[in-house]
Amino acid sequence: MTRVLVVDDSRFMRTIIDNALTSAGYEVETAENGLEAVDAVSTFDPAVVTMDVEMPEMDGIEAVERIMATDPTPILMLSAYTDAGTEATLEALARGAVDFLSKPDGSGARNVAHLADDVVEKVDALADADVSSLAVAQTASAAASVRSIRARQASTGSTASVGTETTVDSVADAPVRAGASAVPSDSRSDREADLEALADDLDIEPVVVVGASTGGPRVVERLLERLPTSLGATVIVVQHMPPEFTARFGDRLDAISDYDVSEADDGDRIGGGDAVVAPGGFHLEIATNVAGKLRLRLDDGDRVHGVRPSIDVTMKSVARRVSNPICGVALTGMGRDGAAGIEAIKAAGGRTIAQDEVTSPVFGIPCQAIRTGCVDDVVSGADVADAVVDAFTGESDD
Repeated sequence: MTRVLVVDDSRFMRTIIDNALTSAGYEVETAENGLEAVDAVSTFDPAVVTMDVEMPEMDGIEAVERIMATDPTPILMLSAYTDAGTEATLEALARGAVDFLSKPDGSGARNVAHLADDVVEKVDALADADVSSLAVAQTASAAASVRSIRARQASTGSTASVGTETTVDSVADAPVRAGASAVPSDSRSDREADLEALADDLDIEPVVVVGASTGGPRVVERLLERLPTSLGATVIVVQHMPPEFTARFGDRLDAISDYDVSEADDGDRIGGGDAVVAPGGFHLEIATNVAGKLRLRLDDGDRVHGVRPSIDVTMKSVARRVSNPICGVALTGMGRDGAAGIEAIKAAGGRTIAQDEVTSPVFGIPCQAIRTGCVDDVVSGADVADAVVDAFTGESDD
């Protein structure tokens, strides 16, 4: 019987989730705070953990970081419908949590019965996640800690560091799996020079469309953090998230990237060096493409594959409207959203990339994209940024 650990300081919430998962055939253990959760994961060895964010003794964020450092396990965060809850959830995802659900806000639109059903559905998907793929979370956690240290140093003017600078940098840039290759610093310098030359030769900036769902936020963060601005790309991110999360996600990406990142708005015009995140609750399309500047259109029409925003809608729109060099990227997530979009981009002459199974917590979206036969390169989550650069510099294997 598959085991699930339910972590929440509310007896009521523990009981609701416990009963739902038990009825679905899972063996359930519970914990009242993050400190208990860390010990329970070690002894209970669950297939999935559901984790509250705000708890006494140790909160969910610290618990996620500790669990991912010692016993990598798919973790589903449960957060409150508040600004603080949203920010804390995104931080937990950056530290290694795979997915999240929002608790009912009391408005009546969504109640605990809905939450219980959603938890079972998410656990069903995560129970099959490859634990080895979660090694990416350890790298993301280390990188988040490094960014936090450097941000504090920048604000205080301090040059002190935790450990040595060499150690910190090597951890932040470490590959996420055996065999994944990091680009040496001298190679990066050569690459930057090549990209600057490419940018001078290109009349129109390339466009990158990234689609992701479960497990995607930290891979998207790594991509935007590592993608060189000298490429001059315009980046469009479609991450399956509810409305209250996408603006915050855009802010987080903006803070760690040299690209100018924001949540997309209807009528926005974007070009090289800009990146946008499709807002939750709206499909994102390209309305016009004039002199390399893309004007965006938002549409709250019917859901596609049960989601809005849909990766397919955006990728098809890019394939139809954009004459720039384009690259479509299918990252980890549930379902098949993005497969038709990858086909459209390939048919339009673009390059296509999918995340590999080894580093995808949920191999639904990239798997379906690969099955179309239209994916040019299959790479690890750590290597997506390099693969995007290669797509435009002609350095891929094809």
